[in-house]
Amino acid sequence: MKISAKDLWAGGLLVFLAVLGLYINGGFLGLGLEQHTLGTARRMGPGYMPMLVFWIQFGLGAIVFLVGLTGGPDPLERWTKLDLTTLAASVIVGVVIWRVMEAAGYNNNYIQVGGACLVALLVLAISPAWRPLGLTLASFAVFGLALEPLGLILAIVFLCILSALADREHNPISIAGMTVFLCVLCWFVFIKELDIRVPLWPTIFG
Repeated sequence: MKISAKDLWAGGLLVFLAVLGLYINGGFLGLGLEQHTLGTARRMGPGYMPMLVFWIQFGLGAIVFLVGLTGGPDPLERWTKLDLTTLAASVIVGVVIWRVMEAAGYNNNYIQVGGACLVALLVLAISPAWRPLGLTLASFAVFGLALEPLGLILAIVFLCILSALADREHNPISIAGMTVFLCVLCWFVFIKELDIRVPLWPTIFG
């Protein structure tokens, strides 16, 4: 069997993160840290969109994993000491930030989850091998943290800029075009059509 180790690990990671996200959101077999209201496609509750995204991610991860069973041979590259060090450091830093924020009263709060993940992923991105994954995932954490205080538009801007840093081939024009397109698309779909109650502009200043 010609196995692609890269696809197997990538698919397995996607499935693991999807299950973890569903567990945190409360949509995995009725279990989870939070039991968010799902609602309907027309009137989405706070747990509907995360649940949908995580189940899509779960399906895509399963497909990638199955493709990896016959998509090889494509072995993994050897990890350097820097790769292993940054991976271990990111886990340790993430746990420390989690505990610190828990002690500060942010327990069972999206700020605790997002803050710990963001710092851990930025530490992971120190290694060039981990940088694309670290910065891409960190951009989602930034979006989640920025959405409520800074509004949808600025959250998307930060998402696009940080995720674009994961690939050095991006140029300012393509980043700006992608950002404008996503801002318009998200405004039209989520605010105008679905009437989801999220701030469009910053509310942090009242």
